[in-house]
Amino acid sequence: MYEFIEGKLVELTPANAVLQEGGMGYLIQLSLFTYSELNSLAAKENCKLFIHQVIREDAHVLYGFFSKKEREIFRLLITVSGVGANTARMMLSSMNPDEIQKAIADANVNALKNIKGIGIKTAQRIIIDLKDKIGLDFTGEEKFLLKDNRMKDEALNALVMLGFQKTAVEKVLDKLLSSGTLNRVEDLIKQALKNL
Repeated sequence: MYEFIEGKLVELTPANAVLQEGGMGYLIQLSLFTYSELNSLAAKENCKLFIHQVIREDAHVLYGFFSKKEREIFRLLITVSGVGANTARMMLSSMNPDEIQKAIADANVNALKNIKGIGIKTAQRIIIDLKDKIGLDFTGEEKFLLKDNRMKDEALNALVMLGFQKTAVEKVLDKLLSSGTLNRVEDLIKQALKNL
């Protein structure tokens, strides 16, 4: 099991990153929160991601997190029946770790069920299973701006990688971008997840 991978960030998208270390490039799945933190780094030569490895019959998948606390939230989420690694990543892409912790601590079912793929029963189960296990001391701001066409491309790629149909995603993204109120790719993807 990997604890972390530290190396040069050679590729970054809202869905994944490639870290190069020791002559190898590691493809690592990301949440939008981690993407935002990596994207805001001035130096990309020495990046460190905390890793959770999922070994399946057909693949070995690495999930990377900017902080140990985000990884801990991910690991807590996947202990809940009905919440797999991809669902937990979608949750961390729809809400930042602070928001997820607060929603669980406050027993805010509505906040959790607004996440794509989370129904009311799953939201209630998450709260029941994790309310006593999750703390409220995580902080993190997501900061960066992109032009609309780059935002659309990155959001489209991320949502297609999460399993949504390209044509449906494009329609939703075009509609959201026409409002002119979204200036961060994370916000665009979060809004798209609510409309898909």
